[in-house]
Amino acid sequence: MKHTVALIDDDRNILTSLSIALEKEGFNIQTYLDGESALIGLSRTPPDLAVVDIKMPRMEGTELLTKLRKKTSLPVIFLTSKDEEVDELLGLKLGADDFVKKSGGFSTKVLIERIKVQLRKKDTNLEDNKNIINHGKLRLDPTQLECEWDGKPLPDKLTTTEFLIVQELAKRPGNIKERSQLMDVAYREDTDIEDRTIDSHVKRIRKKFKKVDNDFSAIETRYGSGYRWNVK
Repeated sequence: MKHTVALIDDDRNILTSLSIALEKEGFNIQTYLDGESALIGLSRTPPDLAVVDIKMPRMEGTELLTKLRKKTSLPVIFLTSKDEEVDELLGLKLGADDFVKKSGGFSTKVLIERIKVQLRKKDTNLEDNKNIINHGKLRLDPTQLECEWDGKPLPDKLTTTEFLIVQELAKRPGNIKERSQLMDVAYREDTDIEDRTIDSHVKRIRKKFKKVDNDFSAIETRYGSGYRWNVK
């Protein structure tokens, strides 16, 4: 079955060139020129992954992602025109799975490889991890990427990357997972990820759990080592 990729960018030239390149790779393509129309279209016809430009009219990519994350764990790759760290950190905080910079020479090949990595990660998770995990108040369903805490679904769904991190920690409660181990699980082939990326994901995961339990403390930071799922 072909994967469907949604491209959301107000630059028609970028939409055209990316569409042609991705179709040659065997993908089905959806295109949108602004965040507002994309939000409607993605809700009606969900793709397998979305590539989203940050700076757009009517609704910027950051606002679109915030709205999407309330409903779906759809993998999202941000396109950023700025060569600034703030864009990357903002994207991670909002729940983006990856990002590709436009500045300094935009590489379609790099983007295509990042798309393939995210889709492989999603597909592998669905195929290889079919057992529901129940530990204390936590319930994880890998087939649906659904997470519940104390019988309540999280108001903001975990992204695929966030789900993999929680799953890896919860599979072995009490065991410390180094950041490098969590990066291997969450990003698989992608070797350009830094330690701070995992920290940003964990911070966002905690916020999502605290929306249903303000006293959530199951993910424990082991300074100098990594993280572990608290067995208490």
